[in-house]
Amino acid sequence: MTVIEDLTFRNKFHVFKDREHAGRLLSRFLKERLGEKENLVVLAIPRGGVPIGCILAKELQAEFDLIVVRKIPVPWNPEAGFGAITPNGEIFLDENVVKYLGLEAEEIKNLSKKVLEEIKRRERMFLGNREKVDVTNKNVILVDDGLATGFTMLAAVKFLKDKPKKIMVAIPTASRGAISLLSKHVHAIYCLNIRSEIPYFAVADAYVNWRDLTDDDIIRYLKKYRYI
Repeated sequence: MTVIEDLTFRNKFHVFKDREHAGRLLSRFLKERLGEKENLVVLAIPRGGVPIGCILAKELQAEFDLIVVRKIPVPWNPEAGFGAITPNGEIFLDENVVKYLGLEAEEIKNLSKKVLEEIKRRERMFLGNREKVDVTNKNVILVDDGLATGFTMLAAVKFLKDKPKKIMVAIPTASRGAISLLSKHVHAIYCLNIRSEIPYFAVADAYVNWRDLTDDDIIRYLKKYRYI
């Protein structure tokens, strides 16, 4: 597995104006370094990965689709997660965090059920009834706006299983821990801004302008790039 980073951005903060700026920089970075450019499919994780994924797919002349996986949030801190869940209900837990938080099995089950309901809602909203892009024997690039723990992206990788020829990850920013977690499971990771978790890591710290995206934002991006 290979990690390709931009050393000029290592451990720096506020390096991207917004997600679109990050998408443009990342697409340029990939164009210069991506080895195999045939049969490319960009899969973006909503919501934050959609603006970046749309730009990457356009610039790389790749097929585009969404992969709706979500983190399972800590009950008293929704911005933090202790695992992730896939569209088919498969759960991936950070056992160390679960133990540290003292979460019980029943509580995890209930939280996971709510997240899965939200995944299904997003699939209906963003994908409708259209046929998904076939990733069999394709070179897949998974995209998000950043990786804090990496568990949501890991869930996406596991969900694809062995269908693609290659699975790569492209993100504007990520923690060292997330890179380490994913490195065992993908062919390559392309990341512009790798940062230490000390004293803590927040994806938003890589951006000057940061806000949570809405469903309407995602629909607007998908329409703008003619994916719906």
